[in-house]
Amino acid sequence: MQRAYKVELKPTNQQIQKINQCLGVCRWLYNAYLAKNQSLYQDFKEGKLNKKKAFMSANDFDKYINNDIKVLDDCKWINDCGSKARKKAICNAEFAYKKFFKGEAQFPRFKKKGKSKVGLYFPRNNKTDFKIERHKINIPTLKWVRLKEFGYIKANANVISGTVTEQAGKYYISIVCEIEEVKNSLPKTEPLGLDLGIKDFAIFSNEVVKKNINKTSRVKKLEKKLKREQVRLSRKYECLKKQNKIRKGEATRQNIRKQIVKVQRLHQRLANIRTDYINKCVSEIVGQKPSSITIEDLNVKGMMKNRHLSKAVAGQKFYEFRIKLTNKCKQNDIELRIVDRWYPSSKLCSCCGNVKKDLKLSDRIYVCKECGLVIDRDLQASINLREAKTYKIA
Repeated sequence: MQRAYKVELKPTNQQIQKINQCLGVCRWLYNAYLAKNQSLYQDFKEGKLNKKKAFMSANDFDKYINNDIKVLDDCKWINDCGSKARKKAICNAEFAYKKFFKGEAQFPRFKKKGKSKVGLYFPRNNKTDFKIERHKINIPTLKWVRLKEFGYIKANANVISGTVTEQAGKYYISIVCEIEEVKNSLPKTEPLGLDLGIKDFAIFSNEVVKKNINKTSRVKKLEKKLKREQVRLSRKYECLKKQNKIRKGEATRQNIRKQIVKVQRLHQRLANIRTDYINKCVSEIVGQKPSSITIEDLNVKGMMKNRHLSKAVAGQKFYEFRIKLTNKCKQNDIELRIVDRWYPSSKLCSCCGNVKKDLKLSDRIYVCKECGLVIDRDLQASINLREAKTYKIA
């Protein structure tokens, strides 16, 4: 069984310079691969090439870089990055482009410096690679790098590979380790239904309610601060357009870079708060030891098209919650049931089974006209999900 660990690094100035150089090379190779295939695809559309020649594989592009590009005097900087990291960047671009070439997705975006996430991949080739001590790790080409968190990764971990990334001026490493698969077979309690929402994050069928973290004062203060910093960044861009003097322009560009990092760190802090809340919710759900958990297959992509709810839906991180709940249920031998998105969980009366077709989104209290049941809309949805007979296993 493979498990990933992510921890922040404390590299030296020389190591930071080396990481930035390698990340720049990987970003350039990713964009160069897409640009090459984009030109080939354009020739195919114009009838100059057949469909087989309109696609260049990662191996062919790697040979093209090694034989035709790296030999040039202006492109020797490509050798500053390791061959494995370069090949991984090209393979990532190939994976994204294949989806577009098969018609499964749109054309992948080019990676922009300072905005797009780029990874620096290192496989384990030697015994000394990724040797871990309490406070440091031996990364290939970077040698020993200090860790910010001590003891999180076990010293005798069997590391397969690692990826170094940069985010908001901070550097992280994600390592994949091979561990023994252990399932916690604990005595189970009654089944549990789970309804996700926007007013409250989750409502359980046993009447437990997990509140929306985005409505807390802590998150609202950070969002207000983020809005102010974004306004400052926008003003700096406007100031740069108006300035004509070179010296003032250079100083403004440096201030813009500093302001961009401030905005990125606030985004990262908000994301960390929401992710931490999701982890705690998943842990609490699995800690109840239910025999099964039933959730609804939400159409998050469709919900994001509603401009009035898109921000609230994005802040809830429903997809991340489902992925983590699925993994946790597999570890603890709990059956996770997924009910179809068209199942009338909110419109169905949990007492008599009557379906109220005219139920509006603004109706927070469900009143049944047949049996007179009065119940909270979200609580009834979680009860109906628990009692659902048609589902699929995640």
